[in-house]
Order: sequence, then C-alpha cells, then structure tokens
Amino acid sequence: MSAIKDFEIKGEYITLSQFLKEENIISSGGQAKWYLKDNPVILNGQSENRRGKKLHVGDELTVENVQYKFRQG
Repeated sequence: MSAIKDFEIKGEYITLSQFLKEENIISSGGQAKWYLKDNPVILNGQSENRRGKKLHVGDELTVENVQYKFRQG
C-alpha cells in the first residue's frame, strides 16, 4: 500500500517537472527528462513520461510509491 498525499495547485495547473521539483524528487527541472526515463510515474492509471504534462485539480499521480491527489490551493 502506498502513502497518499494531497498536493495544492496554486493556479490552473502545474507541469510534471515543476511538481517533481517542488516535492524534492529532483533538484532541477533539467533532471526531469532523465528521472522520467528511469522511474515509473502513473497519472490517472496511465504511465506518464512527459515532463511538460499539465497536472490539474482532480488528477492522481503515483511516484515512488506515493499517491498524490491534486486539489486547488
């Protein structure tokens, strides 16, 4: 069973690379491409590897056994 965390979006959306950086999964946006190539990321039940993918309120993302639920900030 994975942990579940809420993540507040302070606008219309956040990109996948911005999210990874804010959660300290990567240290810079440039690392997103390599991180996504080597690590599984599941968005709403589907594999996702596009660093510019927009994440919106209501989306669910699983990274490193943590499930994130996006809500309005």
